[in-house]
Amino acid sequence: MTGRYTVVGAGAIGGTLAAHLHRAGHDVDVVDTDPGHVAAIRADGLRLRHPGGGETVARVPAALPEPGAGELGAVLLAVKAQATGAALDWIAPRLAPGGWVVSLQNGLNEDAIAARIGAGRTVGAFVNLFADVEGPGAIRDGGRGALVVGETDGRRSDRVEDLVADLQAWGPARATGNVTGFLWSKLAFGSMLTATALADAPMARLIDRHRAVMHRLAGEVLAVARARGITPEPFDHWDPDGYPAGGAPGEADRATDRLVAWLATMPKDRSGIWRDIAVRRRPVEVHDHYAPVLAAAGEAGVGVPVLRTLLSRLADVEHGRAPMSEEHLRVLEEVGAR
Repeated sequence: MTGRYTVVGAGAIGGTLAAHLHRAGHDVDVVDTDPGHVAAIRADGLRLRHPGGGETVARVPAALPEPGAGELGAVLLAVKAQATGAALDWIAPRLAPGGWVVSLQNGLNEDAIAARIGAGRTVGAFVNLFADVEGPGAIRDGGRGALVVGETDGRRSDRVEDLVADLQAWGPARATGNVTGFLWSKLAFGSMLTATALADAPMARLIDRHRAVMHRLAGEVLAVARARGITPEPFDHWDPDGYPAGGAPGEADRATDRLVAWLATMPKDRSGIWRDIAVRRRPVEVHDHYAPVLAAAGEAGVGVPVLRTLLSRLADVEHGRAPMSEEHLRVLEEVGAR
């Protein structure tokens, strides 16, 4: 067992893991910038609502990121990608000499974290949890997904092994020597989910109906990864090998058949990106996710026209310049066909 965990960002990912760790007897503190969320956790506990009904209440200490906090040991960072810098402003001066931070975030945040606290105190992680914040202090647990932890340089370490053992309280977490491959693979999968946020319909249905553009999006991201010498890893029912450049006819369709069938079983039928726009009315984080992909594409000379158009269209929807509509996906199809 690792010592006390501080979970910074008690939203869908951080809150879910904090509740499961606490229930298993681990010492957990949560820190979040939302005063209402913190107040609700303090008053009524962190409420984790389960897919099959019922809820678990975790009575975890909760605080805002205030100046008077003490030293931090093992930090589970689970804030939105665009909030990473602000979170590190609070974490870095409080991190104990032997303390470290694991990025339980979407996107490629490890380099930014390492630049602030050092590569030796930075751990990478890939998380695929279908959870949502339903209100102050309340999180809808989407059930088990995939959670993989690894040192950014690929070496084995006791701290990763200990964290993975503790995370069995949630589900089948595991260690890897290729965390970067998982993160880039999720960016390819995530490009499909991002595209579904352009319309108000279930993810599985939109991916199934617009296969050509979904295949093109995933293929663009994977081409950038492979140009950088990264080997994308499979997870859950997502298989990046199903979307190779110049793949055999039907190969991507078979991979998408499996993906769509799995997504259709999920209790959460729309992405967190869709929810941020349509329900929570807050900025999405995917622009931060894909900025490094666009930069890497430029360096490698890999064209990503559909991804660029997707991000532009998403910004229009996000800022109210265009409504959610499947017409956006048809525009992406036209771009991909050029």
